[in-house]
Amino acid sequence: MRSPGPPDPEVDPWQDRLSRSPGVRAVRQWWAQAAEQTDRIGEEAYCERLGELLSRLSPRDFAALGLGCSRRIDRSCREPQTCSQDPVPPPAGERPSLRQGPVAGACSDFWDCYSRFGIRAAFTADDRHRAVTVQGPWSRVMLWVDGVRVEAPGFLDQTGYWVDGRFYVTETSGPDDHPLQGHVGMGTIAILSLVIRDVTTATTHVVDPEPHQDWSDPVAELRDGEWRFYPTLGARDAGRPDRILTALPKAG
Repeated sequence: MRSPGPPDPEVDPWQDRLSRSPGVRAVRQWWAQAAEQTDRIGEEAYCERLGELLSRLSPRDFAALGLGCSRRIDRSCREPQTCSQDPVPPPAGERPSLRQGPVAGACSDFWDCYSRFGIRAAFTADDRHRAVTVQGPWSRVMLWVDGVRVEAPGFLDQTGYWVDGRFYVTETSGPDDHPLQGHVGMGTIAILSLVIRDVTTATTHVVDPEPHQDWSDPVAELRDGEWRFYPTLGARDAGRPDRILTALPKAG
């Protein structure tokens, strides 16, 4: 992220956003105090507060902070003259689409490739909902959806995606007693489950694979009111779900 010091208006095209946004100022101040606050309250509490602050930001705030975006994840925004503008509403009757710059309003997804916190933010197409992840102690992923901390029985994945602008889906480690469970190197879990956060009902659902299902890279899709679960991206692309549900499992 950008240096927490005062931006230079001659070299920083996001100067106006950095100075006007209370959310950005709060994150920059907390970021500048990382060493001091971590010593004082510990890494876990520091990351908890960081996630809460980040959960208040807009896409343009994330762009102004210097995170990579869906156009180029390894560097800050190069199109501030366009991306700092107000988003353009879609034509009447059309649903908004995810933005990928350079388009007015900044992109819909952001990545932090350089700090130890590995921040990621994913917005719905209409910017109404956001998911934020921060890597806490021991590289454990901490997740917030619309500012609410979301937890699962196992380790959460850093990436996820929105379904229907209502459900945020991400992976978690599958059941320990699954017949195919194990480690496949570099700490990777063989069998995964899916965590689905419903922002409308504010509930979290965990979908585990059946004992015979080899969910090495599971994908969820909502079609015609049915949830279709695929063991891999390849199975999704081929249209071969191995589990179909008309309702999500009871929230935990």
